[in-house]
Amino acid sequence: MLTEERYRLIIERLQMRGVVKLQELVELLGASESTVRRDLVDLEEQGLLRRIHGGASLPGEKAQEPGLEEKTLKNVQEKNRIARLAAEQVQDGENIYLDAGTTTLAMIPFIQARHVTVVTNGLSHIEALVSKQINSYLLGGKMKIRTRAVIGSIALQNMDNFRFDRCFLGSNGVDAEMGYTTPDPEEALVKRRAHQLSSVSYVLADSSKFGEVAFAKLLDLHEAVLITESLTELWLEQLSSKTKIIEGSK
Repeated sequence: MLTEERYRLIIERLQMRGVVKLQELVELLGASESTVRRDLVDLEEQGLLRRIHGGASLPGEKAQEPGLEEKTLKNVQEKNRIARLAAEQVQDGENIYLDAGTTTLAMIPFIQARHVTVVTNGLSHIEALVSKQINSYLLGGKMKIRTRAVIGSIALQNMDNFRFDRCFLGSNGVDAEMGYTTPDPEEALVKRRAHQLSSVSYVLADSSKFGEVAFAKLLDLHEAVLITESLTELWLEQLSSKTKIIEGSK
């Protein structure tokens, strides 16, 4: 297959999917992994795509992380069921970390454990926690405008003042090979530090996240318990050997 034809097929697949994995392109093009990697480098230099961990994504606006308002409107019922499952893991007297994100935000009304202390990097989360009269701390640092998440070096320094019984994290992508990923490398660092400071880590992910791969690696699958809902047999087969899963049903 000519180079120009491979370029065309790569761009067409990206336009269809938004994100494409390297192995998928190898199979699509019938080319070696090294050839496909070189193609991705060339196309990135032309500004036609952005290379990410394990594949490529569209550049510019189409590759941007959705804002909080947009995320809040997606998969609401599924997120609420996952949030309820997650909240059931919290025990009396525990210190927990709640990552910024709409599914972790949905946990707060379902927390029934008493004498819980929560640390969060979510501006919306601190408002909900205070309303529920839960003892809580908001990390300082750089505020992301789109998602209202606190990130950056100051947030990391703040976090080192705490230790957690459990942390609950969001992820933009869940993939059997690439693990958990998120678009923003700075935010990935905050999530990973929370994991390192926690006795147990959970990732909350609805069905729209499966098979997606974002720019920045967050965790390998085995490093956290996955809380989700109604996995298909295919995804259950792919993931159950690599991580513990807490799964609800519709």
